[in-house]
Amino acid sequence: MNENRNVFALDGLTGGLIATALLLSILAGLTIWNMKVQGANATNYYKIKDEKSIGSGIGFGSGHTVSTMAGHVVDAK
Repeated sequence: MNENRNVFALDGLTGGLIATALLLSILAGLTIWNMKVQGANATNYYKIKDEKSIGSGIGFGSGHTVSTMAGHVVDAK
């Protein structure tokens, strides 16, 4: 006789269904959040001013430009 009965022991088909439902609900929540964030930023355009100032960020010696904290990207609004 099985004396090891636990409320939190979800084995077999029940545990698999609960885990699947939990993962699908997390996926749905992240998808909805993604759609909200994408919709809010879809019209937030940026413009590059002075593209000659964009460097690699490394700057070995003379003649190499170094970018400074994305100062060349400005909000177009």
